[in-house]
Amino acid sequence: MPKILRQNLPHRLMNHLLDRIESRSITNDDLMQFSEWLTSNPEVPHGRWFKKFPGMTVCGEGELVKTFLLSYQAATGEEVL
Repeated sequence: MPKILRQNLPHRLMNHLLDRIESRSITNDDLMQFSEWLTSNPEVPHGRWFKKFPGMTVCGEGELVKTFLLSYQAATGEEVL
């Protein structure tokens, strides 16, 4: 199973993620929880996946984080615990 890519993200993807953080008012607390989870070097499925946090949901595909959703928005793929 792949590990999440944390460096050298495609430029357009990084801009998209930063835009989602701003437009969806993702809090610093949410980002800290995400950061702590990333520090554990989690394995994720090859296909679509998502990880729920109290204030947001992180969605990805394989090694890439693709977007941030608000907690009430529906995510698709396999839930990562």
